[in-house]
Amino acid sequence: MNKYVHGYSEMEANRLSAQADSLANLIHYDSIWEEGSLILEAGCGVGAQTKTVAAQNPKSKFISIDISEDSVREAETLINSKEIKNVEFKVADIFDLPFEDEYFDHIFLCFVLEHLPNPKQALDKLKSKLKLNGTITLIEGDHGSTYFHPDSEYAKKAIQCQVDLQNKSGGDANIGRKIFPILESAGFKGIKVSPRQVYVDDSNPQLVEGFTKNTFTAMIEGVKQEAVSNGLIDEESFERGINDLFKTAMGGGTFCYTFFKGKGIKK
Repeated sequence: MNKYVHGYSEMEANRLSAQADSLANLIHYDSIWEEGSLILEAGCGVGAQTKTVAAQNPKSKFISIDISEDSVREAETLINSKEIKNVEFKVADIFDLPFEDEYFDHIFLCFVLEHLPNPKQALDKLKSKLKLNGTITLIEGDHGSTYFHPDSEYAKKAIQCQVDLQNKSGGDANIGRKIFPILESAGFKGIKVSPRQVYVDDSNPQLVEGFTKNTFTAMIEGVKQEAVSNGLIDEESFERGINDLFKTAMGGGTFCYTFFKGKGIKK
């Protein structure tokens, strides 16, 4: 697998948790499957999404996998601390899955394909493990959907650094807009994609803190050293961009970003 552009750190784990908590109602209000389902969560990371979807489906069983042993260990600790009992964790690679064909009723991926160099190949591998008439659910962001007030060319350049670094590592930070064609190319049917827009202003201080500051701006801020060392931007310009992003979280500022949730059926 390619490099995870955000890195594996306590700071990144905290950012993922803030992201999951602030977005849970927006992206997971319909993450509900039939009782008794066996669901594969592919790329569970530190369990930030697991804690929501597993709790919402207490009568289904989840097998949550990730290629990072440290992340799986952290996810398991988190889920145990929440006393969630319907999740089994495994260290596994999406491209080399240790399951029989047609094993799962449903497959769930959240913020995973954006990091993979070949999303269609990943979906082909996952599809083989899905039962006939089973479904797959994908959730991805799209950095190209970002806009804010006050506007700032420096902030846009800082965001573009993250996009460029993710591209360099084989990923795609603008993959949200491509969910439909990716699912279609993998042969899924009955595809439905819905945009989930985050709009943040002073009327929702929880989103100001949880999303604008602690999720999005923290993510961009986290690539500073790599962006500067790769010659994508100078340090002063990057810092100005981050400061301008924080201004969108101050009085009178606004911030918009769109996630995309897609579902497909194996026929």
